Amino acid sequence: QVQLVESGGGLVQPGGSLRLSCAASGFTFSSYPMSWYRQAPGKERELVAFITTTGGTTNYDDSVKGRFTISRDNAKNTVYLQMNRLKPEDTAVYHCKVWVRRDYWGQGTQVTVSS
Repeated sequence: QVQLVESGGGLVQPGGSLRLSCAASGFTFSSYPMSWYRQAPGKERELVAFITTTGGTTNYDDSVKGRFTISRDNAKNTVYLQMNRLKPEDTAVYHCKVWVRRDYWGQGTQVTVSS
């Protein structure tokens, strides 16, 4: 039973920061790359960040590059997304995702950036 549970979302002012967490269970976490996606109302779901099994390689969408950092703690079975200098256009539901013979998605956590 693969399970992903996101937390850490909330309401923040432009320029602020949030750290999202995704707690994973039901699979050997350290053996799988992890991703963060987001979906804003009326928009397509987009890949935000990707991280390899050890965290040695990361990739980011251009819209968040330099502001967001994906990381993982394999001992805690958790992947993080540190979001700095947030903008209103970052407002979305953020989901973590893993492919274990198929895609598994967390329930999502809402991030709202507004003054």
